[in-house]
Amino acid sequence: MAFVPDSQLVGLADQAWAEMLTKTPVSSSPAMVERLARVAARITGASTRDDLTWEFVVFDSPELNAFVLPNGKVAVFKGMMEFATTDDELGAVLGHEVAHVVARHPAERVSQQLAAEVGMTLAQMAFGGENGENAQLVAGIFGLGATYGVLLPYSRTHELEADRVGVELMKTAGMEPLAALRFWERMIERRETQGAPPEALSSHPADARRLNELRAVLGASL
Repeated sequence: MAFVPDSQLVGLADQAWAEMLTKTPVSSSPAMVERLARVAARITGASTRDDLTWEFVVFDSPELNAFVLPNGKVAVFKGMMEFATTDDELGAVLGHEVAHVVARHPAERVSQQLAAEVGMTLAQMAFGGENGENAQLVAGIFGLGATYGVLLPYSRTHELEADRVGVELMKTAGMEPLAALRFWERMIERRETQGAPPEALSSHPADARRLNELRAVLGASL
């Protein structure tokens, strides 16, 4: 259940995004920027969130990571751009991130955190007014003040749902859904051979479960 209004999350996410842009170098590669914009336009065009001003930025970092904020701002690190070898694989990454917003996972996650920390009734009362008395607490959940702290720690359930919705976005956008399976198979293989999990796999579902559920989704949809 999500009782936190999107409007309040968007305001906080705007702060987080501005800080990210200030502290983290942005890629100057025209080809990489153009590629991200091209694929992003197809994925966002397939989404139902045309109320958001989507923005996609390549950050000049070797990390295998990408994240989305509830205001429609999406960060894709250079390492992830290079690892996604085709536009369809990049579409799988962007589809997964956009799916988090389409499914309102940020609002659900913050609502869960607030309910756990201050109690369901108090949290609902705090968000019932216009003053945003609990803005500081929500800012803490976003991790404002830390360069990479804007990531929301989504649950395994959210991650699996984002995989499913992401595949649907790819299909609507005319992309190859099987690219999502190929991408995650390679990502997991990399983790297994190198020992340390890429950032994109931290706090995510078990490898076998993720692949099995993704295969089931693809088998049912193709």
